[in-house]
Amino acid sequence: MKPDMRQDFGGGRIVRLAEFERPRVRFFLNGVVCEALAGDTVLTAILVSAPALRRSEFGPEARAGFCLMGACQDCWIWQEDGMRLRACSTPIAEGMRLATEVPECWP
Repeated sequence: MKPDMRQDFGGGRIVRLAEFERPRVRFFLNGVVCEALAGDTVLTAILVSAPALRRSEFGPEARAGFCLMGACQDCWIWQEDGMRLRACSTPIAEGMRLATEVPECWP
């Protein structure tokens, strides 16, 4: 995916500079179709399309991950079915349906 092909989320936080030849993977972010490249983590896939991963549950601040190794709990997001995942350590997959806010079906 070329940097100028970002979705309309206000611009991505990450700009891809290399590895454009990997196969594309389509996923949904808050109901909007986005593209990533095979081998990306969910965190990378989202931040190529959006300026932030999610909002903090403790205030209005935007979050973009912190430790990038699955230890800090800052990158938890939801799948549309209500299951949570760590965006920094989960590979993106074709057709994933991701939500940056707690889905209504969440217990």
